[in-house]
Parts: sequence; C-alpha cells; structure tokens
Amino acid sequence: METFWKTTIRQQFGAAVDMLENAMRDCPDELWSDPTKRPQWISKNVVGFWYVAFHTLFFLDYSLSESAEDFTPPAPFTRDELDPAGLLPDRAYTRAELLDYLDHCRKKCHAVLDAMTDEKLRQRCGIKWLDLTGAELLLYIMRHVQHHAAQLNLLLRQTIDSAPPWIRREGHKPNG
Repeated sequence: METFWKTTIRQQFGAAVDMLENAMRDCPDELWSDPTKRPQWISKNVVGFWYVAFHTLFFLDYSLSESAEDFTPPAPFTRDELDPAGLLPDRAYTRAELLDYLDHCRKKCHAVLDAMTDEKLRQRCGIKWLDLTGAELLLYIMRHVQHHAAQLNLLLRQTIDSAPPWIRREGHKPNG
C-alpha cells in the first residue's frame, strides 16, 4: 500500500479513536454508568455511556482481527457481545478498563495498517457476514467508531453542556 495512503488512513483512523478516547476521558463519573443517561435513539438494551464505549471498542477489535473465529478480546472482556440474544456484560466496565482496551485497539489498528498491502486491501475480509474487502472494512469500522464517538459527544453536550474538541488527525492537539 502506498505510503501516502497508509499515512492518511492511519491519521484519520487514529483521529476517530482519539475522539472516542476524549469522550471517555471527559465523561463525568456520575454519567459513566448511569443507565438512565443514554442516547435516546439507542436500543433499550444499552445501559449507559460505558456500554456505548465498550461496544465501539469491542467491534473495532473484532473487525481488525484476521478472522471472526480466531477473535478473542483481552480479559476481562468476552465474546458475549457477538451473541444474537444480545447478552450484556454482568457489570459496568470501569473507565480504566475501557481506556486499557482502547490502547489495545489503537496498537492493533497500527499493526494492521502497518502490515497492509494492496493485495490485502482487495481481499475479502475475515468477517464473512459483512462481505467487504479489506479496504471497505477499514472504512466501515472507522465510520463505526466515528458514529459512536459522535453519540457520546452529543450525550456529553446534552448532559453537561460540554464536549471534547474536534481532532483533525491522530495526535493532533487542538490549540496546541
């Protein structure tokens, strides 16, 4: 994969992950696990801010895996998020646990992008139910992260009248 495109995709993917991280860090403790405070258009199964962050990270990790069958999230997380019955975790994950998971996902994303080739971009991804090429999968999962980061930022804005600043590219510090 051409260096220009690899760098561009990495910076934009990283910016999406940075936006998610900023929302997670800026979330007040009282909002983090409050099941009554969730985006109103989201399923009633969603049990709060922490769950949207978890769901986003879980599917980022899953989608960056070589195959769906070989995917195993790091402890304390399980594959229950894939269960068709909509199983929820037995407890709210802490901010520290999810920030560690975010770090795991960021490193995995960097490794996947560093190893990306034109051939891999054209091949079907390892998640058969998505039926996407490797290139399409990268854009699909980046949009998924952006979608939920935006939901969390909107929830912050509606709840505490504040939200993290926009990130142009990975590592960008606004006003810095």
